Amino acid sequence: MSTAPKSQVLNMSELATYQEGSVVSRQITKADAGNVTLFAFDAGQELSEHTAPYDALVHILDGEAEVRISGVPYTLTAGEAIIMPADGPHALKALTKFKMLLTMIRT
Repeated sequence: MSTAPKSQVLNMSELATYQEGSVVSRQITKADAGNVTLFAFDAGQELSEHTAPYDALVHILDGEAEVRISGVPYTLTAGEAIIMPADGPHALKALTKFKMLLTMIRT
């Protein structure tokens, strides 16, 4: 996936489109300090439980998702965000089609 050019206005809702039965991702920017990736999940799609060595901010742009962090489920809708702490197990599931912006923050 290519990184979006810098210094331009980006319409996030158009940068990743929904695809039936799939999770689509597009890297927006990447740097030593972290990266930003846009995801589009079809309804019912999920990322299984895993950990990451960095804090991450999940910002829901469209639709509804369940974000499970250390076994606790959170239901998020468009406009809401949650921080997933480094090294904590987490998973995501699309309750409806949804798009999210994931910001990984390296320390």
